[in-house]
Amino acid sequence: MKLLVTGGAGYVGSVCAARLVKAGHEVVVLDDLTTGHDDAVPDGCRFVQADLAEVADELLAEGFDGVLHFAAKSLVAESMRDPKKYWDGNVLTSLRLLEAVRANGVPRLVFSSTAAVYGEAEAIPIQETAPTRPTNTYGATKLAIDHAITSYAVAHGLAAVSLRYFNVAGAWGGYGERHLTETHLIPLVLQVALGQREAIDVYGEDYPTADGTCVRDYIHVADLAEAHLLALEHATPGTHSIYNLGSGSGFSVREVVETCRKVTGHPIPAQVKDRRAGDPPALVAASDRARDELGWKPQYLDLEVIVRDAWEFTRGRSGQ
Repeated sequence: MKLLVTGGAGYVGSVCAARLVKAGHEVVVLDDLTTGHDDAVPDGCRFVQADLAEVADELLAEGFDGVLHFAAKSLVAESMRDPKKYWDGNVLTSLRLLEAVRANGVPRLVFSSTAAVYGEAEAIPIQETAPTRPTNTYGATKLAIDHAITSYAVAHGLAAVSLRYFNVAGAWGGYGERHLTETHLIPLVLQVALGQREAIDVYGEDYPTADGTCVRDYIHVADLAEAHLLALEHATPGTHSIYNLGSGSGFSVREVVETCRKVTGHPIPAQVKDRRAGDPPALVAASDRARDELGWKPQYLDLEVIVRDAWEFTRGRSGQ
């Protein structure tokens, strides 16, 4: 298939683009490089550096079999300070993409969504049927896009799939996580091991969990990419399917820090801070639907494997 990957110079987008090329697809990466990196565009891809909202229609007029839509603003704190940036950059841009998809007869779309649409879940593990009550602007914009995709699927026969990620980590094929503004736990902990920060902050140690710290679900980026390939295959015309992607089990902040110590051989000092407002005790995905309907079989469920892959990539980038 000929596929457009928006945001393909970012973390998840680059790994997915590389996996698509390996699977034999013709891949065009579109990215404006505001947060992506040109050297993250995989070999074998055609790269278009441009604003998605400005070129979507012209580009899709070439004729494509599908779009994988990763391009987004994704910093939760920033989304609360500057909501316009997120409603414009995520929702309005995605609406322009959807209209270009319709106008040019692109038959299938896979959307990079998020667990943030659920907000503070009532039950763990979180099912796709759980109430969607996002607690931040970022999650609200992703949910709005999901609703828009449903409308286009029903009205125009689009075969669409939304994949709601939990915590993505690890690296694959030389592509990994390197955000300009880093907010994710594993890369932050690894920065301590590299000497780029003195200690890792642990926000709260009095949660109702086994060791008192928050529990989160981690999924290897290679397993995540595999789900996208399966979603392309299983997308059904006129239907918008939604799947959670996670390991089905969680790891506490202390478990993540201890695993990073083991993998890196570094003591990694940790300092306990007050809880952060809005941090739920546990967020874990139920991924039974993806396993049953897509045939998704995650291969990298061991936290040590996830951390080791992230560490090898991070250390390689730092020259250590």
